[in-house]
This record gives sequence, C-alpha cells and structure tokens, in this order.
Amino acid sequence: MKVMIVEDEMLLAMELESEVEMAGHQVTGLAMSSIQAREQINASKPDFAFVDIHLMDGPTGIDVGRELAAAGIPYVFVSGNIKKIPEGFAGALGAIEKPYTMNGMKNALTYISAIVGGDESESPPASLVLAEDANAGKRFG
Repeated sequence: MKVMIVEDEMLLAMELESEVEMAGHQVTGLAMSSIQAREQINASKPDFAFVDIHLMDGPTGIDVGRELAAAGIPYVFVSGNIKKIPEGFAGALGAIEKPYTMNGMKNALTYISAIVGGDESESPPASLVLAEDANAGKRFG
C-alpha cells in the first residue's frame, strides 16, 4: 500500500514513516503543510493517508482530508484533539488520538490495510476511533 503522511511534527512523521515501512508498506511522501500535501496527492497518488489536523499553515488538515476524500483516497486523522474533527469526520475512515503507542499504530495500520484492500473481516483496534462511531465516542477492539 502506498501511504502519504501529512504531519508537521518531523519526529512524529519520521516515527510513523518507520512504522509504515516496517509493516511492509511504501511511504510516498511526507507533507508538513496543506500546500505540500496537495502536491503529494497529485504527484504520488497514494492509496491511503495519515493526516494531522494542525499543520505548519494552521488547522488545514481538515481541508486536506476533504481533498483526499474527493479524490477517493481513504485516510485517517491523527490528532491530539479528535474533538476538533467535524461531524462526519470530513470523509475520514476514523481517527487515531495522539499520543499513540507504536503498537496501537501498528494495529491500526493492519486494520486500515485490510480495509483498503477490500477485506472487511478484520476487527477495528482500540487505537482507532471509527468515523461512524465518533459521535458516540466508542472505541473498538
């Protein structure tokens, strides 16, 4: 799976990149702003994206998410405050709350990879808040 990472905290972006690659996926690019994210979307055509809400150019991750959804690219938000995600999650599959554990991210990535690949038999991990259950605040796993 080709994965794009939209995160303005370089250390977190690098850790996530490492986790994605260790899971056998390819990172198509890192973006720290909405402008870089738009360039990456058009240049690399990722299969999936992790998107932080607050980027270098402000709280523009939601706009990036909407563009990904419009392009048919599934994504999840990775945020320290998932309450800032609009109702309906702006087309995201769900969200992973910071701080997250590497094990939690690995479990979420396994689930996301299965979903993107068309396998809906996997159970969502506790580290992933699904969009359809966000209003109820439920976590699964």
